[in-house]
Amino acid sequence: MVKTNATSDGDANTGGSKERIFKVAAELFATRGFHATGMADLEKATGLGRGALYYHISSKEELLFEITSRYLRELLNAGDALLATPMLAEARFRRYSGVVMATIVDHLAELTVCFREVHSVVGERKLELLELHRQYERVWTDILKIGVAEGVFHTADSLAVKAVLGMHHYTYLWIRPGGRQTPEEIANFFCELMLPGLKA
Repeated sequence: MVKTNATSDGDANTGGSKERIFKVAAELFATRGFHATGMADLEKATGLGRGALYYHISSKEELLFEITSRYLRELLNAGDALLATPMLAEARFRRYSGVVMATIVDHLAELTVCFREVHSVVGERKLELLELHRQYERVWTDILKIGVAEGVFHTADSLAVKAVLGMHHYTYLWIRPGGRQTPEEIANFFCELMLPGLKA
């Protein structure tokens, strides 16, 4: 069972309550699934009553959207910053691989929900989330395209990008924080596998 230090409705007035709700919801959605988690489960796990929960969030769907979009935005910002920074194409590829792996390991529950529950988001939020996924994929595409333009990589086609995405993203199924290899070591291993096939 997921637990936090929150114990009463009065705790709803503290600044960190919404963040704790966010973290607890991510753990529940990651372990049980979004549709199998109800508001009663969130109440029990946070120690907050229904009124306190709704003081901070409007719905379970709002929580899902925040969980599935937050770290995509952070990865986008990090990727755009790398694209704007002069560096060798291979170094940029390696750096972004490391950023992605560190984010997955540091926020495993949230990224598990992000990759697995994207189709549970509905309405306008789903359109916004899918656009975030497209923009994130565009970062990887641009990293490869710059490398092609510089004569370092030989391809930036969609199949190559999908291969890069798949290798990184499916780690959520098996990776464990505090495991034998660090996120940096895993990213380096992935790069050693991928870069020889990408280089011109």
